[in-house]
Amino acid sequence: MIGLVLVVRAALIPVFVKQIKSQRNMMLVQPELAKLQKKYKGKTDRESRERFAKEQMDLYKRTGSNPLSSCLPLLLQMPIFFGLFSVLNGAQRNVAGVGLLNADLAQSFSQAQLFGAKLSDTFFGSDDINVKIIAAVMIVLMSSSQFITQKQIMAKNQNPETQNSQFMQTQKIMLYALPAVFLFSGLTFPLGVMTYWLVSNFWTMGQQFIVIRNMPTPGSPAFKARQERLERKGKLPKSETTPAIEEEAPQPETKQRQQPISKNRAKKKKK
Repeated sequence: MIGLVLVVRAALIPVFVKQIKSQRNMMLVQPELAKLQKKYKGKTDRESRERFAKEQMDLYKRTGSNPLSSCLPLLLQMPIFFGLFSVLNGAQRNVAGVGLLNADLAQSFSQAQLFGAKLSDTFFGSDDINVKIIAAVMIVLMSSSQFITQKQIMAKNQNPETQNSQFMQTQKIMLYALPAVFLFSGLTFPLGVMTYWLVSNFWTMGQQFIVIRNMPTPGSPAFKARQERLERKGKLPKSETTPAIEEEAPQPETKQRQQPISKNRAKKKKK
């Protein structure tokens, strides 16, 4: 089961890198998006809505942002998730053959165990106290790892300009919504499915930590911490240093030069 997770997540690394870059662009584009929303605030006519949608899409295209990119790794894993759920659910009901598995393979898979509990067992579907303890521990770990992963994005990889943006509000909802989903759905999932998602969550958490540490969003606390680390090691690129603004030296005041008065003009003044 762990091998399956490692193979799948390793294959999804290019997709994950693309997701991270798109998410970072989404954070950086929030100030411009807020200005665009303010520009069309209160305008409900069809022409204004069309202009807003067009300018918004142009903004996403220009900055390389994609609001749906964060869902891509999850969507690519859904066939594996549902396939695994179908196999384990069928094995629990002693189905003769499940999917591509024949009767012998299905029987062998149904007998696979994790710490003495069958992978096909569920929290509510078994009276074995060992199954319930393992399921409860895995549910807590799944929810906690998801919360920590989302929290480190919000706490370390957000610049001040995105704190009150709509994107940030969505992230705050996801911070508590996803762990809640794992908490309640885990009670009905087979242990094999929860093993897959738990190992996958740990992979994501470690991968996210590495990305935030080495590719932080400009202006975020993680970005400042990275600059301090590189500066201490003397490896901070000149392009990332903020040049000091030199104060201009006060220039001496120049007095207007007086033209010499000719003799004729001097005589006229005396008159």
